[in-house]
Amino acid sequence: MSNISSNLKYLRKKKGMTQQQFADALGIKRSLVGAYEEDRAEPKYDLLKKIADFYEFTIDEFINETINDKWKPKTKAQGANLRVLSISVDKDDNENIELVPVKASAGYLNGFADPEYIRELPKFQLPIPALKQGTFRGFEIMGDSMLPIQPGSIVVGEYLENWSEIKPGETYIIISKNEGVVYKRVGNKFKENKELKLISDNKMYDPYTIASDDILEIWKAKAYFTTSLPEATADQSMETLTQMMAQMQKSLQNLNKSN
Repeated sequence: MSNISSNLKYLRKKKGMTQQQFADALGIKRSLVGAYEEDRAEPKYDLLKKIADFYEFTIDEFINETINDKWKPKTKAQGANLRVLSISVDKDDNENIELVPVKASAGYLNGFADPEYIRELPKFQLPIPALKQGTFRGFEIMGDSMLPIQPGSIVVGEYLENWSEIKPGETYIIISKNEGVVYKRVGNKFKENKELKLISDNKMYDPYTIASDDILEIWKAKAYFTTSLPEATADQSMETLTQMMAQMQKSLQNLNKSN
């Protein structure tokens, strides 16, 4: 039995509601409530959000915590559940992966919370198990600050609801008021009213910090796609390596002579 099924049954009974009363409150069929409580089906995202709001929990708590008489809600750090995430679904009610191209990144800062804007973005699905559980979005990245990932690559990120879960050294797509959409490696844990250090993999770019209250969204990088295929590398044969060593020795001898 999943946490969803056991939590749903416990919370409904704690409120003294029958399955029919709960179904009426949520605007769904009673048979669905039974299926969810018996772990024969799981509610889709929109219904999960409605259920979590009804009981005044977060979706993360409702899915991942075992809620019972001994359970106590955790103190939430700033950055958790800052807003409701707008998503789109396909004809089978599966979440899409929306794509934010470079040309749409400026508009995304204004429309990220607008369901109509999100529905107009390009969408795709991927038959990859690791990209099935969660909410994902693709972002086209600019510049060469994260080489070897090339400009124009699509980085797919998983929505990070609780920013205190950020792990230093891992990569994230950061959406902020001043910087826009950037893909960087994070250098420190998220702390309330503190700055977040962003690091480029290309060492030609210096690290910089961004204020926590400037951040709008954070997506944990999970995969990337590119049409820039790597060029062929030179064949490092033994003959080539021997020539390189000989040249290095010659350079050292000339250096010693000049000293």
